[in-house]
Amino acid sequence: MAVTHHYSREEYINHLTPQDVAALARRLEEDDYDTPFAALEDWHLLRAIAFQRPELAEPYLYLLDLEAFDES
Repeated sequence: MAVTHHYSREEYINHLTPQDVAALARRLEEDDYDTPFAALEDWHLLRAIAFQRPELAEPYLYLLDLEAFDES
């Protein structure tokens, strides 16, 4: 019987390797998705990585195009 692991998004991100993030970034750079929603899902994942594990996302921050904003 196969064992299926169900990770939270935080646990999933904690298990990512630099190679995993590089592959994610490559997909975003190539922008070769079947649907816009698939691209958006990868973008949100990279954004979450940038907040949770910034050392992994630092080389790819240009893909996020994050701008500082003032909440005041």
